Amino acid sequence: MATTYSISDLAREFDLTTRAMRFYEDMGLLQPERSGPGGRNRVYSGRDRTRLKLTLRAKRLGLSLTEAKEIIDMYDSPRDTGPQLQKFLDVLAQHRRQVEEQMADLQANLDEVKAHQREARALLAKVAAKRGKKAHAA
Repeated sequence: MATTYSISDLAREFDLTTRAMRFYEDMGLLQPERSGPGGRNRVYSGRDRTRLKLTLRAKRLGLSLTEAKEIIDMYDSPRDTGPQLQKFLDVLAQHRRQVEEQMADLQANLDEVKAHQREARALLAKVAAKRGKKAHAA
């Protein structure tokens, strides 16, 4: 028999809330079976666990959940993996450009902060020097 997981099992394993798990289900990323009275209990398969792991990896890479779903759904298909890999590369390239732009913006911001620190230190040194001259004159 295949291994199954409850919503609590996967939430705990991946440090998520059960609300987040239900959101991923609403997005179509997870498709648990239902059991119990009225189908209230979610039963996740190994496939769902893998899809959740891939979803979280995609999020860490900066992909939207829609992009993650498109790519993960492509891998569910037993067809040629070439188009799947190309789509993944295209999405990664786009996100890499975005991250590089953000890094350039952050570096410019950091350079500006450093320049203001240098200016403030220089002004503070001048103020301290003036105070020192006044103390010696008195």
